[in-house]
Amino acid sequence: MPKPVLHNKVDRKVLKAELEKRAVERTTLSFYKYAKIGNPDFFRDHLFIEWSQVEVFGRVYVAHEGINAQISVPTELFEDFKTILHEVVFLDGVRLNIAIEDDGKSFYKLKIKVKEKIVADGLDDKSFDVTDCGTHVNAKKFNELSEDKDTIIVDMRNHYESEVGHFEGAILPDVDTFREELPIVEKILDGKEEKNILMYCTGGIRCEKASAYFKHKGFSNVYQLEGGIIEYARQIKKENLESKFKGKNFVFDDRLGEKITDDIISNCHQCGDACDVHVNCKNVGCNLLFIQCDNCKSKFEGCCSDDCRTIARLPQEEQQKIRQGTEQKKRYFKKGRSENLPFKQ
Repeated sequence: MPKPVLHNKVDRKVLKAELEKRAVERTTLSFYKYAKIGNPDFFRDHLFIEWSQVEVFGRVYVAHEGINAQISVPTELFEDFKTILHEVVFLDGVRLNIAIEDDGKSFYKLKIKVKEKIVADGLDDKSFDVTDCGTHVNAKKFNELSEDKDTIIVDMRNHYESEVGHFEGAILPDVDTFREELPIVEKILDGKEEKNILMYCTGGIRCEKASAYFKHKGFSNVYQLEGGIIEYARQIKKENLESKFKGKNFVFDDRLGEKITDDIISNCHQCGDACDVHVNCKNVGCNLLFIQCDNCKSKFEGCCSDDCRTIARLPQEEQQKIRQGTEQKKRYFKKGRSENLPFKQ
């Protein structure tokens, strides 16, 4: 018989209600580490048992190639968590990217999954040295390189992330996934092998793999923003540096974003007014991620269209019957692409 997977059996809605009742301050953070893990399943169970003791919530991916974690921890237990974390040899001293804007409600339960890769990139890792990555640069050096005429800045994130915030002058590939982005960026950079290629992403993990890939492809001057946008925001504030990043940093938890500057560079997908607030359509069978202003939120009752608003008003039993259709399943978790969004850039 297959080994049962350890998991939190309490419904997420119940956990969310319980957390909102408790006045417990929590710290949201993320980290990643490429490392050789011989038995990801065993490692996954070990983490679940250890981290549950200090009330860790979040989403964690474990694979033979390493770990990718977005989590929250009770602030009063943060040092205890770090002690447990650093007991894992390859995680001792790992960079922890602490959230910039944090209401403590980023996650409501702990999910740790074993994956083929910690980031789906579509690459054959055996064809190049994934540890031979680009030169890590801090915020100050990033700003200096960005002003060099021989520098090309590349956003290694997806379209719905860069839409609400990005670095000035960056190439912003209109892609849905990291896997899709790599060959597109390679084509864009063709013939520019001698330029400074300056990459960035949310916390650094996508650039870690991408920079190694582009070095393998013959690019001689590859740089990556150490700690990603999260660490950049922390450094510019601490060192009183100019922010070359404008707008909001999209994050993959219930917050859906943290403001880096006050600039609003995106628009409501339904009416076109300036807005940078991502939401998921209230019709669970749609769940489309899109940008919605307060006026449209009221008008459409949190939905992306009149059709979804009609469905969301139905009793739960009827909604569930509709969600059983194949076409509805194909739409599930789409990111900002729909014929119902006239002002999607």
